[in-house]
Amino acid sequence: MRRTQGNAAEPGARPDHFLGKGSGSVRASARIQKRRSRFRGASINFFYLPAVLLLIVFIIYPLISGIRLSLTNWDGYSDAQSFVGLANYKQMLTDANFKQIVINTFIYGIGSTAIQQVLGLALALMLNKRIKGRTLWRAIIYLPALVAPVIMGIMYYFVFQYRQGALNAFLGIFGIHKIAWFNNAGLSVAIVVIVNSIQFVGVSMIIYLAGLQTMDQQVVEAAEVDGAYGWKKFWNITLPLLAPSFTTSVVLNLIGGLKLYDMIKVLTGGGPGYATNSVSTYISTVYFDNQAAGYASAIGVFLFVLIAVVTWLINKGLAKLDWEA
Repeated sequence: MRRTQGNAAEPGARPDHFLGKGSGSVRASARIQKRRSRFRGASINFFYLPAVLLLIVFIIYPLISGIRLSLTNWDGYSDAQSFVGLANYKQMLTDANFKQIVINTFIYGIGSTAIQQVLGLALALMLNKRIKGRTLWRAIIYLPALVAPVIMGIMYYFVFQYRQGALNAFLGIFGIHKIAWFNNAGLSVAIVVIVNSIQFVGVSMIIYLAGLQTMDQQVVEAAEVDGAYGWKKFWNITLPLLAPSFTTSVVLNLIGGLKLYDMIKVLTGGGPGYATNSVSTYISTVYFDNQAAGYASAIGVFLFVLIAVVTWLINKGLAKLDWEA
């Protein structure tokens, strides 16, 4: 047979049109793979979108709106708004009630935090031991934290009420005259601090219990072998190991105390006068009673900055002591 020369294909060779088509598909596949590899790590960012949207809608947008309103004289009801610059912030410096209200806010924050740390840690140390019914006691102590502050305030209002209050009725058994608990400003502030501490001491207890139960027992046992017991063991071993729990509990309780609102509204209503108001309750008073939404917004911005700065300072101070969470 005669072989045709010229168009005869080499063994194993592919037609030119096939090579062209194949190389194009290979290049397209390579581009797709490159694109997939580029977005493979970034695709996880799409899972952040719901959280980012919630952050924008419920935190960032209200904050920006509040700052904008704080620069106006809006009354909270009409459509009329006039730009007044920093006038509302200057008014805070001349407000006769504002200084006492800021002091009250710090008393609520620092006082409640201090009481909750002492009682919470003591309860955690006690209920971390193998005692009968400790699970029940933990539940009883933590239960008030699950109750709404409004309900808690109403309950204790009937405890401290003048005419038919449970406390005055109890004191009457011993011949002690009734006390007008809410007529004295200092006493009213102390009652708010105590009630708030009673409600949320269980939160501190749970945080410290978690710290105690995750503590490195080898360090504790080594300290006991070296003769560390009682106060010496607590101060040198237990307390330093509870540093992260301490920081967490302090920051959470301090923020809660500085923005306290519900308890004050129900127990004292901010009275007598403005004597027991916190910054949070004063905002509602200025907005609804005085119809000064612009000034109320300025106070709200002040409260935001106050909590942010205090929290930052607390974390900074504890970090220097190597007690950061």
